[in-house]
Amino acid sequence: MTSATTFAAPGAAKSELETSTIRAISWRLIPFLVVAYFFSYLDRVNLGFAALTMNAELKFSPIVFAWGAGIFFIGYFLFEVPSNLALEKFGASRWIARIMVTWGVISGLMALVSGVWSFYGLRFLLGVAEAGFFPGIILYLTYWYPAEYRARFLAAFAIAVPVSSVIGAPVSGLLLGLDGAMGLKGWQWLFVIEGIPSVLLGIVTWFYLTDRPAKADWLTAEQKAWLSSRLESEIAAKKAAQHLTLGQALGSPKVITLSLIYFGFVAALYGMQFWLPQIVKAFGFTNAQTGFITAVPYLFGTVAMILWARHSDATRERVMHVGAPLLLTAAALAVCGYMDNPYVTMVALIVAAIGIFGTFAVFWTLPTAWLSGTAAAGAIALINSIGNLAGFGGPYLIGWVKEATGSTSTGLLVLAVLPLIGGLLVFLGGHDTKAEFASVEQVK
Repeated sequence: MTSATTFAAPGAAKSELETSTIRAISWRLIPFLVVAYFFSYLDRVNLGFAALTMNAELKFSPIVFAWGAGIFFIGYFLFEVPSNLALEKFGASRWIARIMVTWGVISGLMALVSGVWSFYGLRFLLGVAEAGFFPGIILYLTYWYPAEYRARFLAAFAIAVPVSSVIGAPVSGLLLGLDGAMGLKGWQWLFVIEGIPSVLLGIVTWFYLTDRPAKADWLTAEQKAWLSSRLESEIAAKKAAQHLTLGQALGSPKVITLSLIYFGFVAALYGMQFWLPQIVKAFGFTNAQTGFITAVPYLFGTVAMILWARHSDATRERVMHVGAPLLLTAAALAVCGYMDNPYVTMVALIVAAIGIFGTFAVFWTLPTAWLSGTAAAGAIALINSIGNLAGFGGPYLIGWVKEATGSTSTGLLVLAVLPLIGGLLVFLGGHDTKAEFASVEQVK
Protein backbone atom coordinates (compact mmCIF):
# COMPACT_ATOMS: atom_id res chain seq x y z
CA MET A 1 0.00 0.00 0.00
CA THR A 2 1.18 3.52 -0.70
CA SER A 3 1.25 6.15 2.00
CA ALA A 4 -1.68 7.83 0.26
CA THR A 5 -4.00 4.90 0.86
CA THR A 6 -6.99 5.78 3.02
CA PHE A 7 -9.91 3.78 4.26
CA ALA A 8 -13.58 4.50 4.22
CA ALA A 9 -15.20 4.86 7.60
CA PRO A 10 -16.89 1.67 8.81
CA GLY A 11 -20.28 3.29 8.41
CA ALA A 12 -19.67 4.62 4.88
CA ALA A 13 -22.59 4.42 2.46
CA LYS A 14 -22.62 1.53 0.00
CA SER A 15 -23.36 1.82 -3.69
CA GLU A 16 -26.62 0.38 -5.00
CA LEU A 17 -24.62 -2.14 -7.05
CA GLU A 18 -22.73 -3.37 -3.97
CA THR A 19 -25.90 -3.56 -1.89
CA SER A 20 -27.87 -5.43 -4.56
CA THR A 21 -25.00 -7.89 -5.15
CA ILE A 22 -24.58 -8.78 -1.49
CA ARG A 23 -28.36 -9.07 -1.12
CA ALA A 24 -28.64 -11.43 -4.11
CA ILE A 25 -25.80 -13.63 -2.86
CA SER A 26 -27.23 -13.77 0.64
CA TRP A 27 -30.77 -14.71 -0.38
CA ARG A 28 -29.45 -17.37 -2.73
CA LEU A 29 -26.87 -19.04 -0.46
CA ILE A 30 -27.36 -18.35 3.23
CA PRO A 31 -30.84 -19.87 3.85
CA PHE A 32 -29.89 -23.08 2.06
CA LEU A 33 -26.52 -23.38 3.82
CA VAL A 34 -28.15 -22.71 7.20
CA VAL A 35 -30.62 -25.57 6.64
CA ALA A 36 -27.80 -27.88 5.54
CA TYR A 37 -25.65 -27.02 8.54
CA PHE A 38 -28.66 -27.33 10.83
CA PHE A 39 -29.00 -31.01 9.96
CA SER A 40 -25.25 -31.52 9.94
CA TYR A 41 -25.00 -30.31 13.48
CA LEU A 42 -28.18 -32.03 14.62
CA ASP A 43 -26.94 -35.37 13.30
CA ARG A 44 -23.67 -34.83 15.15
CA VAL A 45 -24.99 -33.87 18.59
CA ASN A 46 -28.38 -35.63 18.81
CA LEU A 47 -26.38 -38.33 20.56
CA GLY A 48 -26.71 -36.22 23.72
CA PHE A 49 -30.47 -36.78 23.69
CA ALA A 50 -30.31 -40.39 22.54
CA ALA A 51 -28.13 -40.99 25.61
CA LEU A 52 -31.05 -40.21 27.93
CA THR A 53 -32.45 -43.68 27.20
CA MET A 54 -29.84 -45.41 25.02
CA ASN A 55 -27.13 -45.46 27.69
CA ALA A 56 -29.30 -47.34 30.18
CA GLU A 57 -30.73 -49.75 27.58
CA LEU A 58 -27.31 -50.65 26.17
CA LYS A 59 -25.58 -50.44 29.57
CA PHE A 60 -23.10 -47.74 28.48
CA SER A 61 -21.03 -46.23 31.31
CA PRO A 62 -20.13 -42.50 31.28
CA ILE A 63 -16.70 -43.40 29.91
CA VAL A 64 -18.15 -45.53 27.07
CA PHE A 65 -20.53 -42.71 26.14
CA ALA A 66 -17.70 -40.17 26.29
CA TRP A 67 -15.54 -42.33 23.99
CA GLY A 68 -18.40 -42.73 21.53
CA ALA A 69 -19.19 -39.01 21.57
CA GLY A 70 -15.55 -38.15 21.08
CA ILE A 71 -14.36 -40.76 18.59
CA PHE A 72 -16.41 -38.95 15.93
CA PHE A 73 -13.72 -36.26 16.01
CA ILE A 74 -10.87 -38.71 15.43
CA GLY A 75 -12.32 -39.66 12.05
CA TYR A 76 -13.13 -36.01 11.47
CA PHE A 77 -9.52 -35.00 12.23
CA LEU A 78 -7.92 -37.60 9.96
CA PHE A 79 -9.95 -36.68 6.86
CA GLU A 80 -10.52 -32.94 7.34
CA VAL A 81 -7.62 -31.51 5.32
CA PRO A 82 -7.92 -33.99 2.40
CA SER A 83 -11.66 -33.30 2.25
CA ASN A 84 -11.23 -29.54 2.07
CA LEU A 85 -8.58 -29.84 -0.62
CA ALA A 86 -10.99 -32.07 -2.56
CA LEU A 87 -13.64 -29.35 -2.34
CA GLU A 88 -11.17 -26.84 -3.78
CA LYS A 89 -10.42 -29.27 -6.63
CA PHE A 90 -13.85 -30.74 -7.47
CA GLY A 91 -16.13 -27.83 -6.58
CA ALA A 92 -18.47 -27.14 -3.69
CA SER A 93 -21.68 -28.49 -5.20
CA ARG A 94 -20.37 -32.00 -5.86
CA TRP A 95 -18.23 -32.40 -2.76
CA ILE A 96 -20.68 -30.98 -0.24
CA ALA A 97 -23.42 -33.13 -1.78
CA ARG A 98 -21.23 -36.19 -1.27
CA ILE A 99 -20.57 -35.25 2.34
CA MET A 100 -24.24 -34.69 3.16
CA VAL A 101 -25.54 -37.92 1.64
CA THR A 102 -22.93 -40.10 3.36
CA TRP A 103 -23.33 -38.50 6.77
CA GLY A 104 -27.14 -38.75 6.53
CA VAL A 105 -26.97 -42.46 5.76
CA ILE A 106 -24.49 -43.20 8.56
CA SER A 107 -26.46 -41.08 11.05
CA GLY A 108 -29.55 -43.17 10.28
CA LEU A 109 -27.53 -46.36 10.72
CA MET A 110 -26.83 -45.30 14.31
CA ALA A 111 -30.22 -46.88 15.01
CA LEU A 112 -28.50 -50.27 14.56
CA VAL A 113 -26.08 -49.76 17.46
CA SER A 114 -26.25 -52.84 19.65
CA GLY A 115 -23.10 -52.67 21.73
CA VAL A 116 -19.90 -50.82 22.47
CA TRP A 117 -17.98 -51.60 19.28
CA SER A 118 -20.83 -50.91 16.87
CA PHE A 119 -21.30 -47.62 18.75
CA TYR A 120 -17.64 -46.68 18.38
CA GLY A 121 -17.45 -47.82 14.75
CA LEU A 122 -20.48 -45.88 13.50
CA ARG A 123 -19.49 -42.72 15.38
CA PHE A 124 -16.01 -42.92 13.84
CA LEU A 125 -17.47 -43.37 10.34
CA LEU A 126 -19.84 -40.46 10.91
CA GLY A 127 -16.80 -38.26 11.58
CA VAL A 128 -15.10 -39.50 8.41
CA ALA A 129 -18.24 -38.81 6.36
CA GLU A 130 -18.76 -35.30 7.71
CA ALA A 131 -15.11 -34.22 7.53
CA GLY A 132 -14.71 -31.11 5.42
CA PHE A 133 -18.27 -29.81 5.58
CA PHE A 134 -17.84 -26.91 7.99
CA PRO A 135 -14.38 -25.73 6.85
CA GLY A 136 -15.54 -26.29 3.27
CA ILE A 137 -18.41 -23.86 3.77
CA ILE A 138 -16.10 -21.36 5.50
CA LEU A 139 -13.83 -21.53 2.44
CA TYR A 140 -16.82 -21.42 0.07
CA LEU A 141 -18.13 -18.21 1.65
CA THR A 142 -14.77 -16.50 1.02
CA TYR A 143 -15.48 -17.01 -2.70
CA TRP A 144 -18.58 -14.82 -2.35
CA TYR A 145 -18.17 -12.30 0.47
CA PRO A 146 -15.60 -9.49 0.80
CA ALA A 147 -13.84 -9.14 4.16
CA GLU A 148 -16.07 -6.43 5.61
CA TYR A 149 -19.13 -8.69 5.29
CA ARG A 150 -17.65 -11.96 6.50
CA ALA A 151 -18.30 -11.94 10.24
CA ARG A 152 -22.00 -11.16 9.91
CA PHE A 153 -22.61 -13.72 7.15
CA LEU A 154 -20.46 -16.36 8.83
CA ALA A 155 -22.72 -15.74 11.83
CA ALA A 156 -25.79 -16.01 9.62
CA PHE A 157 -24.51 -19.40 8.43
CA ALA A 158 -23.32 -20.57 11.84
CA ILE A 159 -26.66 -19.65 13.40
CA ALA A 160 -27.58 -23.22 12.48
CA VAL A 161 -25.53 -24.44 15.46
CA PRO A 162 -27.53 -22.86 18.28
CA VAL A 163 -30.77 -23.10 16.28
CA SER A 164 -30.20 -26.84 15.88
CA SER A 165 -30.45 -27.00 19.64
CA VAL A 166 -33.25 -24.44 20.01
CA ILE A 167 -35.39 -26.50 17.61
CA GLY A 168 -33.64 -29.85 17.71
CA ALA A 169 -33.56 -30.22 21.50
CA PRO A 170 -37.36 -30.18 21.97
CA VAL A 171 -37.87 -32.30 18.83
CA SER A 172 -35.29 -34.84 19.99
CA GLY A 173 -36.89 -34.99 23.40
CA LEU A 174 -40.30 -35.62 21.83
CA LEU A 175 -38.93 -38.28 19.45
CA LEU A 176 -37.81 -40.30 22.44
CA GLY A 177 -41.52 -40.62 23.17
CA LEU A 178 -41.91 -42.89 20.09
CA ASP A 179 -40.47 -45.71 22.16
CA GLY A 180 -41.97 -49.02 21.02
CA ALA A 181 -43.49 -47.75 17.75
CA MET A 182 -43.02 -50.39 15.03
CA GLY A 183 -40.74 -52.29 17.38
CA LEU A 184 -38.09 -49.57 17.60
CA LYS A 185 -36.81 -47.76 20.65
CA GLY A 186 -37.28 -44.01 20.94
CA TRP A 187 -33.55 -43.33 20.48
CA GLN A 188 -33.58 -45.43 17.29
CA TRP A 189 -36.43 -43.35 15.86
CA LEU A 190 -34.44 -40.22 16.72
CA PHE A 191 -31.47 -41.30 14.59
CA VAL A 192 -33.58 -42.51 11.64
CA ILE A 193 -35.90 -39.50 11.42
CA GLU A 194 -33.14 -36.92 11.87
CA GLY A 195 -30.85 -38.60 9.31
CA ILE A 196 -33.30 -38.62 6.37
CA PRO A 197 -33.33 -34.83 5.68
CA SER A 198 -29.54 -34.76 5.26
CA VAL A 199 -29.69 -37.34 2.46
CA LEU A 200 -32.45 -35.42 0.66
CA LEU A 201 -30.66 -32.09 1.04
CA GLY A 202 -27.44 -33.63 -0.25
CA ILE A 203 -29.17 -34.58 -3.50
CA VAL A 204 -30.57 -31.05 -3.85
CA THR A 205 -27.12 -29.55 -3.15
CA TRP A 206 -25.66 -31.16 -6.29
CA PHE A 207 -28.00 -29.10 -8.45
CA TYR A 208 -28.50 -25.98 -6.34
CA LEU A 209 -25.10 -24.71 -5.21
CA THR A 210 -23.03 -22.60 -7.59
CA ASP A 211 -19.31 -23.28 -7.29
CA ARG A 212 -17.97 -19.80 -8.11
CA PRO A 213 -19.37 -16.32 -8.85
CA ALA A 214 -18.35 -16.61 -12.53
CA LYS A 215 -20.91 -19.43 -12.92
CA ALA A 216 -23.72 -17.59 -11.15
CA ASP A 217 -26.39 -17.02 -13.80
CA TRP A 218 -28.55 -15.53 -11.02
CA LEU A 219 -26.21 -12.49 -10.83
CA THR A 220 -26.18 -9.76 -13.47
CA ALA A 221 -23.04 -9.05 -15.50
CA GLU A 222 -22.52 -5.83 -13.50
CA GLN A 223 -22.85 -7.65 -10.19
CA LYS A 224 -20.36 -10.33 -11.27
CA ALA A 225 -17.89 -7.64 -12.40
CA TRP A 226 -18.15 -5.73 -9.10
CA LEU A 227 -17.77 -8.87 -6.99
CA SER A 228 -14.86 -10.18 -9.05
CA SER A 229 -13.05 -6.85 -8.80
CA ARG A 230 -13.50 -6.57 -5.05
CA LEU A 231 -12.45 -10.17 -4.30
CA GLU A 232 -9.46 -10.04 -6.65
CA SER A 233 -8.23 -6.84 -4.99
CA GLU A 234 -8.44 -8.55 -1.60
CA ILE A 235 -6.50 -11.58 -2.83
CA ALA A 236 -3.87 -9.30 -4.35
CA ALA A 237 -3.55 -7.41 -1.06
CA LYS A 238 -3.07 -10.67 0.85
CA LYS A 239 -0.42 -11.90 -1.57
CA ALA A 240 1.40 -8.55 -1.48
CA ALA A 241 1.53 -8.73 2.32
CA GLN A 242 2.42 -12.44 2.59
CA HIS A 243 2.04 -15.16 -0.04
CA LEU A 244 2.15 -18.64 1.45
CA THR A 245 2.24 -22.04 -0.19
CA LEU A 246 0.09 -24.83 1.22
CA GLY A 247 3.05 -26.28 3.12
CA GLN A 248 4.03 -22.91 4.56
CA ALA A 249 0.47 -22.23 5.66
CA LEU A 250 0.13 -25.60 7.40
CA GLY A 251 3.37 -25.01 9.32
CA SER A 252 2.75 -21.35 10.09
CA PRO A 253 2.97 -20.38 13.81
CA LYS A 254 -0.12 -18.21 13.30
CA VAL A 255 -2.10 -21.20 12.03
CA ILE A 256 -0.92 -23.35 14.94
CA THR A 257 -1.88 -20.61 17.42
CA LEU A 258 -5.32 -20.27 15.84
CA SER A 259 -5.70 -24.04 16.06
CA LEU A 260 -5.00 -23.94 19.81
CA ILE A 261 -7.46 -21.08 20.29
CA TYR A 262 -10.10 -23.01 18.40
CA PHE A 263 -9.29 -26.10 20.49
CA GLY A 264 -10.26 -24.17 23.63
CA PHE A 265 -13.45 -22.95 22.00
CA VAL A 266 -14.52 -26.37 20.72
CA ALA A 267 -13.82 -28.04 24.07
CA ALA A 268 -16.31 -25.69 25.71
CA LEU A 269 -18.84 -26.02 22.90
CA TYR A 270 -19.00 -29.82 22.76
CA GLY A 271 -18.41 -30.37 26.44
CA MET A 272 -21.63 -28.45 27.07
CA GLN A 273 -23.40 -29.74 23.96
CA PHE A 274 -23.07 -33.46 24.72
CA TRP A 275 -23.61 -33.27 28.47
CA LEU A 276 -26.15 -30.44 28.88
CA PRO A 277 -29.20 -32.72 28.40
CA GLN A 278 -27.93 -34.99 31.18
CA ILE A 279 -27.18 -31.99 33.43
CA VAL A 280 -30.73 -30.69 32.96
CA LYS A 281 -32.32 -34.15 33.29
CA ALA A 282 -30.55 -34.56 36.65
CA PHE A 283 -32.70 -31.69 37.97
CA GLY A 284 -35.66 -34.09 37.81
CA PHE A 285 -37.30 -33.14 34.50
CA THR A 286 -38.92 -35.49 31.98
CA ASN A 287 -37.31 -36.11 28.58
CA ALA A 288 -39.69 -33.71 26.84
CA GLN A 289 -39.17 -31.01 29.51
CA THR A 290 -35.41 -31.51 29.27
CA GLY A 291 -35.59 -30.83 25.53
CA PHE A 292 -37.37 -27.50 25.96
CA ILE A 293 -35.22 -26.33 28.88
CA THR A 294 -31.99 -27.29 27.09
CA ALA A 295 -33.02 -25.03 24.21
CA VAL A 296 -32.98 -21.89 26.38
CA PRO A 297 -29.18 -21.25 26.50
CA TYR A 298 -28.96 -21.74 22.75
CA LEU A 299 -31.73 -19.23 22.14
CA PHE A 300 -29.68 -16.59 23.94
CA GLY A 301 -26.55 -17.77 22.11
CA THR A 302 -28.27 -17.32 18.75
CA VAL A 303 -29.09 -13.68 19.42
CA ALA A 304 -25.61 -13.01 20.82
CA MET A 305 -23.87 -14.50 17.78
CA ILE A 306 -25.72 -12.30 15.29
CA LEU A 307 -25.40 -9.05 17.24
CA TRP A 308 -21.75 -9.60 18.20
CA ALA A 309 -20.69 -10.44 14.62
CA ARG A 310 -22.48 -7.38 13.25
CA HIS A 311 -20.73 -5.25 15.87
CA SER A 312 -17.35 -6.71 14.89
CA ASP A 313 -17.91 -5.89 11.22
CA ALA A 314 -19.22 -2.43 12.04
CA THR A 315 -16.22 -1.53 14.21
CA ARG A 316 -13.69 -3.54 12.16
CA GLU A 317 -12.28 -5.02 15.35
CA ARG A 318 -11.56 -8.72 15.83
CA VAL A 319 -9.29 -9.41 18.84
CA MET A 320 -11.64 -8.18 21.56
CA HIS A 321 -14.60 -9.75 19.75
CA VAL A 322 -12.95 -13.20 19.91
CA GLY A 323 -10.94 -13.05 23.13
CA ALA A 324 -13.51 -11.50 25.47
CA PRO A 325 -16.30 -14.05 24.78
CA LEU A 326 -13.83 -16.91 25.38
CA LEU A 327 -12.92 -15.48 28.78
CA LEU A 328 -16.63 -15.01 29.54
CA THR A 329 -17.24 -18.67 28.65
CA ALA A 330 -14.44 -19.82 30.95
CA ALA A 331 -15.84 -17.79 33.85
CA ALA A 332 -19.39 -19.08 33.30
CA LEU A 333 -18.29 -22.74 33.14
CA ALA A 334 -16.26 -22.25 36.32
CA VAL A 335 -19.37 -20.91 38.07
CA CYS A 336 -21.28 -24.03 36.97
CA GLY A 337 -18.63 -26.13 38.68
CA TYR A 338 -19.23 -24.44 42.01
CA MET A 339 -23.02 -24.22 42.05
CA ASP A 340 -25.58 -26.90 42.93
CA ASN A 341 -28.61 -24.62 42.60
CA PRO A 342 -30.36 -25.50 39.29
CA TYR A 343 -31.47 -21.91 38.68
CA VAL A 344 -27.99 -20.46 39.15
CA THR A 345 -26.56 -23.25 37.01
CA MET A 346 -28.97 -22.46 34.18
CA VAL A 347 -28.10 -18.75 34.29
CA ALA A 348 -24.40 -19.64 34.15
CA LEU A 349 -25.02 -21.99 31.21
CA ILE A 350 -26.89 -19.21 29.40
CA VAL A 351 -23.91 -16.89 29.91
CA ALA A 352 -21.57 -19.67 28.69
CA ALA A 353 -23.69 -20.10 25.55
CA ILE A 354 -23.55 -16.33 24.92
CA GLY A 355 -19.76 -16.45 25.17
CA ILE A 356 -19.40 -19.57 23.03
CA PHE A 357 -21.58 -18.39 20.17
CA GLY A 358 -20.31 -14.83 20.38
CA THR A 359 -16.87 -16.28 19.60
CA PHE A 360 -17.92 -18.63 16.82
CA ALA A 361 -18.41 -16.56 13.66
CA VAL A 362 -15.91 -13.79 14.40
CA PHE A 363 -13.13 -16.31 15.02
CA TRP A 364 -13.22 -17.47 11.40
CA THR A 365 -12.45 -13.96 10.12
CA LEU A 366 -8.95 -14.33 11.61
CA PRO A 367 -7.49 -16.97 9.22
CA THR A 368 -9.51 -15.84 6.18
CA ALA A 369 -8.13 -12.31 6.61
CA TRP A 370 -4.66 -13.26 5.40
CA LEU A 371 -4.99 -16.61 3.59
CA SER A 372 -6.39 -17.39 0.15
CA GLY A 373 -6.59 -20.19 -2.43
CA THR A 374 -5.20 -23.63 -1.65
CA ALA A 375 -3.28 -22.28 1.36
CA ALA A 376 -6.58 -21.10 2.84
CA ALA A 377 -8.30 -24.42 2.07
CA GLY A 378 -5.60 -26.41 3.85
CA ALA A 379 -5.10 -24.03 6.78
CA ILE A 380 -8.82 -23.62 7.52
CA ALA A 381 -9.22 -27.40 7.49
CA LEU A 382 -6.16 -27.86 9.74
CA ILE A 383 -7.43 -25.29 12.27
CA ASN A 384 -10.84 -26.91 12.30
CA SER A 385 -9.47 -30.46 12.55
CA ILE A 386 -7.05 -29.70 15.40
CA GLY A 387 -9.69 -27.66 17.16
CA ASN A 388 -12.22 -30.42 16.79
CA LEU A 389 -9.93 -32.89 18.55
CA ALA A 390 -11.31 -31.05 21.57
CA GLY A 391 -14.65 -32.50 20.55
CA PHE A 392 -13.10 -35.75 21.71
CA GLY A 393 -11.25 -34.30 24.68
CA GLY A 394 -14.04 -32.09 26.06
CA PRO A 395 -16.79 -34.71 26.37
CA TYR A 396 -14.26 -37.35 27.49
CA LEU A 397 -12.90 -35.03 30.18
CA ILE A 398 -16.37 -34.49 31.62
CA GLY A 399 -17.15 -38.22 31.38
CA TRP A 400 -13.91 -39.11 33.17
CA VAL A 401 -14.50 -36.57 35.94
CA LYS A 402 -18.14 -37.69 36.31
CA GLU A 403 -17.14 -41.33 36.68
CA ALA A 404 -14.45 -40.40 39.20
CA THR A 405 -16.49 -37.94 41.26
CA GLY A 406 -20.13 -38.61 40.36
CA SER A 407 -20.51 -34.94 39.37
CA THR A 408 -20.89 -33.49 35.87
CA SER A 409 -20.52 -29.96 37.27
CA THR A 410 -16.97 -30.69 38.44
CA GLY A 411 -16.12 -31.65 34.86
CA LEU A 412 -17.36 -28.25 33.67
CA LEU A 413 -15.07 -26.58 36.20
CA VAL A 414 -12.06 -28.45 34.81
CA LEU A 415 -13.20 -27.77 31.25
CA ALA A 416 -13.22 -24.00 31.90
CA VAL A 417 -9.41 -23.94 31.74
CA LEU A 418 -9.36 -24.54 27.95
CA PRO A 419 -11.40 -21.51 26.77
CA LEU A 420 -9.46 -19.46 29.34
CA ILE A 421 -6.19 -20.40 27.62
CA GLY A 422 -7.76 -19.81 24.21
CA GLY A 423 -8.91 -16.31 25.19
CA LEU A 424 -5.48 -15.37 26.51
CA LEU A 425 -3.84 -16.60 23.28
CA VAL A 426 -6.13 -14.35 21.23
CA PHE A 427 -4.95 -11.26 23.10
CA LEU A 428 -1.31 -12.37 22.97
CA GLY A 429 -1.42 -13.21 19.25
CA GLY A 430 -3.26 -10.09 18.09
CA HIS A 431 -4.55 -9.50 14.57
CA ASP A 432 -3.59 -7.18 11.70
CA THR A 433 -6.97 -5.56 11.16
CA LYS A 434 -5.64 -2.96 8.70
CA ALA A 435 -4.34 -5.72 6.45
CA GLU A 436 -7.70 -7.50 6.58
CA PHE A 437 -9.53 -4.41 5.33
CA ALA A 438 -6.76 -3.10 3.09
CA SER A 439 -8.86 -3.27 -0.09
CA VAL A 440 -12.08 -1.87 1.38
CA GLU A 441 -13.00 1.38 -0.29
CA GLN A 442 -9.38 2.37 -0.66
CA VAL A 443 -8.42 5.57 -2.43
CA LYS A 444 -4.95 5.76 -3.89
